[in-house]
Amino acid sequence: MHRQNAAEGGPVRVGITGVGSCLPDRTVTSEHLRQRVATASGLPLPAGVFERVTGITTRRVAAEGEYASTLAVTAARTALDRAGLDPLDVDLLLFASATRDMVEPATAHIVQAELGSRAHALDVTNACNSFVNGIDTARAMIMAGRARRALVVTGETPSRAVRHRPDSLRQFRDGFAGYTFGDAGAAVVLEPVERGGILDVDTETHSEHWPVGGIAGGGSRHPRGEEHTYFHGDGRELREVFEKVGASVLDRVRRRTGPEWADYRHVLVHQVTVPYLERFREITGVPADRLVVTVPETGNVASATLGIQLDRVHDGLRPGDRVLFVGLGGGVSIMTMVWEKS
Repeated sequence: MHRQNAAEGGPVRVGITGVGSCLPDRTVTSEHLRQRVATASGLPLPAGVFERVTGITTRRVAAEGEYASTLAVTAARTALDRAGLDPLDVDLLLFASATRDMVEPATAHIVQAELGSRAHALDVTNACNSFVNGIDTARAMIMAGRARRALVVTGETPSRAVRHRPDSLRQFRDGFAGYTFGDAGAAVVLEPVERGGILDVDTETHSEHWPVGGIAGGGSRHPRGEEHTYFHGDGRELREVFEKVGASVLDRVRRRTGPEWADYRHVLVHQVTVPYLERFREITGVPADRLVVTVPETGNVASATLGIQLDRVHDGLRPGDRVLFVGLGGGVSIMTMVWEKS
């Protein structure tokens, strides 16, 4: 377990001063996806099965010629505009995502070239916690005096890791989590603030569960082969890990920053399926009116999930409002962050 508290980190406070997101134009319904998979595979998939099991009705899918960097750049331009900044005002750019355009170079350079920035640019990758990890990393660098203003972006295209032609029910089940995926981008600007800002960050990592799911291709274990480019995973095992340790992580952050759920204007949580979100509420007791529910219409957009939710509520926040971020990523890692609007 690793924790940082702003009160212990010196006088520098770091806040979020600009937010942006991007959803591709193309919408794919769960029923359309089911028909495509059933037709391609010949498997007897009952009508409506995807929506019944996941609660997801639609998801956005990147078009041909749209990439992770494309979605990140669009979100980044919005975030910079809302912060009143030019790309050249940023001296740190982190592309923080489970998806990337290619193995090498870092996708941050592709984003930077498109934006026209000259910042120190690098990638941060930690499955669905990548974006929150990127925010935490940027905050730490600003507090350490290594950067003045940071742009953290994500672009997620996990829909391209979905197996549309499974050759058996076993293969279908192994990759079922992939049928929840949608594509999206998100971005935030971070800079020093006089009050509020990011107040608390907490992480807990259980790496013994790393084989629970992922995309094996592209690394040194499986550098080539289409078989390794599809997502596989056991969503049930991932949920069991969270149920064992997730509530204790939330209890810790609440003891430090706000013991009542009413102390937070919103609770933004990574959303995989509707039943998973309902189970989260059951375990934690988070009131429904504190959640920002996106998964039925966007699907699981990996690390962009919390950024999409933040963008939807940002304009309605007032100074002093606190937002609790709750991230869960393969590996397995759990992360919380408390941000107070300045």
